[in-house]
Amino acid sequence: MPIFEYTCKACDHRFEALVLGTKKPQCPKCESKGLAQQLSVFAVAARRMSGSRLPSGGCGTCGDPGGPGSCSIPDSD
Repeated sequence: MPIFEYTCKACDHRFEALVLGTKKPQCPKCESKGLAQQLSVFAVAARRMSGSRLPSGGCGTCGDPGGPGSCSIPDSD
């Protein structure tokens, strides 16, 4: 289900809304329908492939809890 980010033109409140079908969202603070849709990032959940030696976690590549730049996968030459 799509979740969109909006900024209310009347009160400048920023919020997210789950939009179903042709239903128009409104500001939860002032109930205005004058909204500006914002650009936002999306999240994707992926399963780990069987046999993969890359754990999920911290840096997104090796899972090192130190985060980006702390990769614990040995370099293969």
